[in-house]
Amino acid sequence: MRTLSAEAQRKALLGRQLLLERAPLDPVRAVEKVGGLQTQYSPSGYVGLWSRLAAFSRDDLTEALHRGRIVQGWMMRCTIHMVSAADWAPLTEAVREARRALWLRTVPAARELDMPAVAATVAELLADGPRKQAEITARLVADGFPTLAWQGVQLWLDLVRIPPAGTWDSPRAHVYELASRWLRARSVTDPQELLVRRYLGGFGPATPQDVARYAGWSITDTRAVLARMSLREFADGLVDLPRAPLPAPDTPAPVRFLGPWDAVLLLGHAKRTGILPAEHRDKVFHVRMPQSTPTFLVDGRVAGTWTHLDGAVRVTPFAPLSPAARDEVDAEAARLAAFYAVGRG
Repeated sequence: MRTLSAEAQRKALLGRQLLLERAPLDPVRAVEKVGGLQTQYSPSGYVGLWSRLAAFSRDDLTEALHRGRIVQGWMMRCTIHMVSAADWAPLTEAVREARRALWLRTVPAARELDMPAVAATVAELLADGPRKQAEITARLVADGFPTLAWQGVQLWLDLVRIPPAGTWDSPRAHVYELASRWLRARSVTDPQELLVRRYLGGFGPATPQDVARYAGWSITDTRAVLARMSLREFADGLVDLPRAPLPAPDTPAPVRFLGPWDAVLLLGHAKRTGILPAEHRDKVFHVRMPQSTPTFLVDGRVAGTWTHLDGAVRVTPFAPLSPAARDEVDAEAARLAAFYAVGRG
């Protein structure tokens, strides 16, 4: 079997995440190609697409959200993702049972709740149209359920978060609608296989453990899905889609800026490829920080953090940058500041 170096794996990850070259894609195709965008903080989806797409504007994503072409919901690992409307239903189905099991396992008090009854209450409330989270929670409490019940509603009732909430101008994604009314159903033969294809297409090559962490599945269930697929195999237990691209290890990696919680820095693929050096991980993800810190990449690795303040993007490198790298970082920071100001890439 062919062995892939860490550099080859990192360039494959960057290439599939559209971080080696900005792609001429629309946002819908882009979120499918990169395996969805993790968006606990909605503007991070906009920054993520700006870094990945040619000629992207904020209005492109906002319009796609308003038209229901891109959907925001609680999906893989019980985290908020932006995915295409076509992918939402099958990907949600692929992880539904695993998400329920995770919630019940990690929240012992939830095991005492009648979640089908909770879901029925929320469905009845939303029958008249979308509601804010506070309204839904108040209704649950009025019907005698603890506030804890709200945390699990989206695991027993298919809900999506709808605009204008969860957009650049209204980052808080707190308005909910029944998925059955917001989306047209899409049926696929094997939702779990679709999820694996999306993950490998956006983050591969990967190990079965990587796939399991992304989906929130057990390793046993993950291996069962992989076994029924036709996949390319590499040394060290890596699997991949048969014709997925593998850039040369020496492919140049340009400076790129990433928003909070960008999934390229999460899970097993980040550790295995070294895209986020271990010595800097606690500067990006830390239990004392409510959200991750925005970062920038130099030569395909996280090299520092950034913030937008007073109309400028200010960078904090982890170590001194070479003059050439500093020029490239400053130029990209200026472009990002312009994106904040006028909304276009």
